[in-house]
Amino acid sequence: MASLPAPARSTTHTVTNQPPLLAPYDASDDPVLLEGLHREGAGWAEEGLRRLGLRAGSAEAQEWADQANRHEPVLCTHDRYGNRVDEVDFHPSWHHLMRTAVAEGLAGTPWAEDRPGAHVARTAGGLVWGHTDAGHGCPTSMTYAAIPALRRQPDLAKVYEPLLTGREYEPELRVPTEKRGLLAGMGMTEKQGGSDVRTNTTTATPTAESGLYTLRGHKWFTSAPMCDVFLVLAQAPGGLSCFLVPRILPDGSRNTFRVQRLKDKLGNRSNASSEPEFDGTVAWLVGPEGQGIKTIIEMVNCTRLDCVMMSATLMRRTLVEAGHHARHRSAFGARLVDQPLMRNVLADLALESEAATTLTLRLAGAADRAVRGDAGERAFRRIATAVGKYWVPKRGPAFTAEALECLGGNGYVEDSGMPRHYREAPLLSIWEGSGNVNALDVLRALRREPDSAQALFGELALAQGADVRLDTSVARLKDLLATASEASARRLVEHMALTLQASLLVRHAPSAVADAFCATRLGGDWGHAFGTLPDAVDVDTVLGRALPGDD
Repeated sequence: MASLPAPARSTTHTVTNQPPLLAPYDASDDPVLLEGLHREGAGWAEEGLRRLGLRAGSAEAQEWADQANRHEPVLCTHDRYGNRVDEVDFHPSWHHLMRTAVAEGLAGTPWAEDRPGAHVARTAGGLVWGHTDAGHGCPTSMTYAAIPALRRQPDLAKVYEPLLTGREYEPELRVPTEKRGLLAGMGMTEKQGGSDVRTNTTTATPTAESGLYTLRGHKWFTSAPMCDVFLVLAQAPGGLSCFLVPRILPDGSRNTFRVQRLKDKLGNRSNASSEPEFDGTVAWLVGPEGQGIKTIIEMVNCTRLDCVMMSATLMRRTLVEAGHHARHRSAFGARLVDQPLMRNVLADLALESEAATTLTLRLAGAADRAVRGDAGERAFRRIATAVGKYWVPKRGPAFTAEALECLGGNGYVEDSGMPRHYREAPLLSIWEGSGNVNALDVLRALRREPDSAQALFGELALAQGADVRLDTSVARLKDLLATASEASARRLVEHMALTLQASLLVRHAPSAVADAFCATRLGGDWGHAFGTLPDAVDVDTVLGRALPGDD
């Protein structure tokens, strides 16, 4: 039988019309971010922010993010000899991300800096470094937020604050005071109550030593169980109180912190969220007994700002990905980015992204100035942070879904990274109070703290007369406030958020951007999905600003 010739080498097709990898890119290449950085008093941080932007967009950092999410944390309850250890093993990429974030001052560092704008610089850093992975932003956020609460107990703050504000990342569990840097977590919610923390059943029993208690109970969502210390709410004899719980006690022994399981979450999978059990757990009182909510509320205000920041980051990150794809992909004889309807979609997303980033940096500026004693900014921060926390994360899932769709089927596969961003988006609306909790918090602030409403309208007045649609929206907001009820709280806060975003854009954005936002979000010349901008919008200007290099 004659032998057959070896098959000739051939390929069935040549790969064409596929975009190159986005990385490396500059995550700080965003005029909205850089303008806001200077406007809010942190222009001195631009050089470092640009350096961080290049690192965030590097192939190496993007690979860290991918690997940290593909190789999820694993709970180890016991060592090989049967000793209870309750440790969580992370992929090395997680530690690379954490080490960079802490070294760049994205955890507690701003509280140790005297120069104005330190908190703005941190938020801007989060807007850039968040282009990698959102999960590791949880422990850095809680570490940042723990410090103002801890200051309610000066003797504890004296010991722990210098370590929480450091730039050293040491993940091993050791005696806190023997480390060069610490991370903080928090344990507030329980299975029977969730956000209704007053129903907590974890108990705190005083010991013979002043300020020292033992805890018994169970927490439902405690993120980053490998943190060094935790702020925890428990029922003391005097009522719901705040406590500091270290994983390792001063004598080197392990505190009772039994991790029952890690949550199997929709997103945020690089980060470990746990259910710890306390049983004779040693804890130190933070603030007076019975004032747990009042003590920890500053922590909540800080983490709510970070929810707004991370939502804005996801918007910007997915917009960059969508724009990159559209520039390099052709269909029906033209590049996607040159096709009118795709340009409409991208421009609509760009408006949403700019409004979110601008509001985020304004909130960071208010936080920075409030810390430095500005009473007006403190009042503005009180209401505007809750408004921003309600609205910006609410926009995130729809935004990331639309950005994913710009890539078509390519965006629906895990390799693109877009499914990870999409799964991440809903978390920011749930964490630190769901939409209802934040909407009702706005009502609470309006009724109990009238200076917050005055501060908000004072901010809106800075743009008075610049756009008739904005003026009309402010007048309508006043009418809505007069008839506000719990049932209509979402409607009120949505209008409040859009009016505030519009006022900021009217004051600070190019006229094409401000006009398009006011025409659509306030004027009603808009559909129910992204990509329904009216023909009058200057799409070229909007895209040229949002996607540098658009041609």
